[in-house]
Amino acid sequence: MKQQRRQRIDHEMQRVLGTLISQQLKDPRLGFTTVTRVEITQDLHHAKVFVSVIGDRHVAKQTMDALQHAAGFLRGELGHEIKLRHTPELQFVEDRSTERAINVSKALREASQAAGGDS
Repeated sequence: MKQQRRQRIDHEMQRVLGTLISQQLKDPRLGFTTVTRVEITQDLHHAKVFVSVIGDRHVAKQTMDALQHAAGFLRGELGHEIKLRHTPELQFVEDRSTERAINVSKALREASQAAGGDS
């Protein structure tokens, strides 16, 4: 499959899953979640869904458990929204890049203040 088509499918799945998670899932374990990206395999049978969770490690673990529990429902709804021959199996992966970026920014700000900067 062409790379450009896979990228379009990845982007569309990211958009639809983000909407489904925020509007359809009512699990109380679900924290504030953002779908950061989706990577679908060449054969379209599996998709890694990268999600960013705002909160501490406990909230993130509960959210990931809730997403894994809802994977079948989300896959079914995804199949209704995106017309593919085969709706891929969803694997949720926690994306901690936002958390790392916040920590780096905080460390830089603290270092700047310690050095006497006003930023």
